[in-house]
Parts: sequence; structure tokens; C-alpha cells
Amino acid sequence: MDHSRRSVLKRGTGLLTAGAAVTLAGCSDAGEGGPGASDEFDGGYAAFFTLSDWANRVAGDHATFEDPVDVGRLGHGWSPDGTLSAEVASTDAFVYLDSPEFSWAQDLAATLESDYDSIAVIDGLAGLEDDLLDWDHDHEGDADEEDHDHEGESEDDHDHGEGGDRDEGQHDPHVWTDPVLAVEIVDTIAAGLGEADPDNADDYADNAAAYAEELDAVDSAFESIAQDAERDVAVIAGHNSFQYLEARYGFRLHSPVGVSPQNEPSQSQIADTIELVNAEGIDTVLYDRFESPRLAETIVENSDATETVAVSPAGGTTREWNDAGYGYLEQMTEINVPAFERAFGVQ
Repeated sequence: MDHSRRSVLKRGTGLLTAGAAVTLAGCSDAGEGGPGASDEFDGGYAAFFTLSDWANRVAGDHATFEDPVDVGRLGHGWSPDGTLSAEVASTDAFVYLDSPEFSWAQDLAATLESDYDSIAVIDGLAGLEDDLLDWDHDHEGDADEEDHDHEGESEDDHDHGEGGDRDEGQHDPHVWTDPVLAVEIVDTIAAGLGEADPDNADDYADNAAAYAEELDAVDSAFESIAQDAERDVAVIAGHNSFQYLEARYGFRLHSPVGVSPQNEPSQSQIADTIELVNAEGIDTVLYDRFESPRLAETIVENSDATETVAVSPAGGTTREWNDAGYGYLEQMTEINVPAFERAFGVQ
């Protein structure tokens, strides 16, 4: 795609329609007549898989958004190579989450805002500040000597780059796992694209509304799980990316690791988890598809549980899911909903 660059907004003009945060920078180097100048709005980049999927659903036939993160990697903790900034700067828009877990995207957004006058910068978290959950790092068990290697296509070493040293009070970035908040982010993207490309604003809004109905179905599915669950607790043998689902629907996920991918469980924490599995009659132990299943297998081997089932944090895609055409919706409905039903004993 031959991306164009278009000056569509003035920085600081208060465009925040439906909570969208779209900014354009004040440098005139890429102004009218500059390289790639055009009246066409072609799209751009989104910071990771989920945002690119949503941006493309909203854009429809009018624009295309690319995901810079490799298949098999999660967006948070990922760092781009040195060419991405220039590639993004040659497009019309950049969609991201203003979170330290995506510090590279924060830095890139700041660069675009300060050095270019033609890039729409859309923050999906705009207006959601009061909905964000705390990122609790109190769970710090002693590391096992066992090496929990990740699969070849997983998020390598969960390196959080500059975002690794998180300030106390950091918010959990996995807001996209909540389908209700997902609707809000999709609306923000639609409003931002509409501001950047007003000729097609109505189509963006219509596409977002249609997609919201599909997200509402995901919400209903999780509500049904909460209502029909045999138990109110399940076990995930890996870091817990689903705090937003717990808060929304009232069920509980126990993890011997906690929410931080940098933690390793101690033997006592594994033993406590096995005791919980037996006490609650849990048959299914969940694990993150982007992490090794080894811990889940260990818990099953030493408890009354009978199976391990993968879930997705929905922040990336695998080769298998990519080949099958799975987007965010498919990961939630085909992977997570049935896995949660098994884990919570829904009949």
C-alpha cells in the first residue's frame, strides 16, 4: 500500500468526539506538497494485533492498518526495530494505547506529535482512565530452579523493555480482554478516523456500531458463564491477563504466578494451587497459549484435574490462528469462551 500523508487536524483543537484522542504534530516539514502528500486517507499502523484488527474492522474498505508485531508475539513488552518510526510517519494514522506497557508506542506517538503535522495519533485509552485496574505486583514467589522456557513463537522472555520498571500504581494494560471496554475503544478509533477522514466518518461510525453488536455477544457469553458456573474460581497456570474479566463478571482466576509475566511460582505456591484444584473439584487447568504449558501439566499430573486447556490474552496471534483468519472476536469466542466454560464447570 502506497500510504499518503494528509494534514487533517490542528494540534490542540479539541477534537475528542466520543472520547477519541487524536493529535497531529506541529512540525511543518511534511506539510502541503511534501513527500507523499495526497488527499487520500489510506490508513497506517496500529500498535499491536488487537488494535490493528479493530482498526481494520472500523476502516472497512476505506483504509488498511498494519500490525508491526510478529506473529507469535504479544504486543506489550515488544520493541520495534529502528525503521518503524519512519514507516509509520509515511502513513496517515497511528493507533495505540497510552500505557507504559507499550512504552515504544508512547515514544513513537510523542515523536509523531512533535515532528509531523499530518499523522492522526489515536489513543484507544482516551476517556477510560477511571476504568483501568491497578497492576498489582505484590505476588513475588521464590523462583523455581526449573526453567520455564517459552515456545518458539511466544513472547520472548516477556521482555518489557523500558516498560519493565513499572512505577508503583501502574495500570493493568489488558483492558482489551473486557468486551464492554472493547466497545469503548472501538468507538474511540471510529471517532478518531472520522476526524482524520471526515468524508468517510459516517461509514466508520456505522462499522463500529456493527462490530459493537458482535462484541455485545461476547459480553453475553461471559455473563452466561458467570451465571451458570458450577464454581466461582478457576485456575490459570501462568500470568493472569484476565483481571478485567474477573472485575466485569465476578468470577475468580487463581494463578500461582500472579499478573506479572516476570514472576516465577515457588514450590509452595504450586502446592497451594494443587490443593485448591482438589478442594474445588477443578477438572480443567488453563494456561496462556503464549506461554509454556509445562506448569499447567505439572499441576494436572499432581492433582485430581484431568486436562489442560489454552486461553488467549487476545493481544497477539499465532501462526495457526492467523492462517485460520482468527481476529479478536474468534479468539474470544472460539478459544476463551469454551475454555472458561470448561474451567468454571458450565454444563
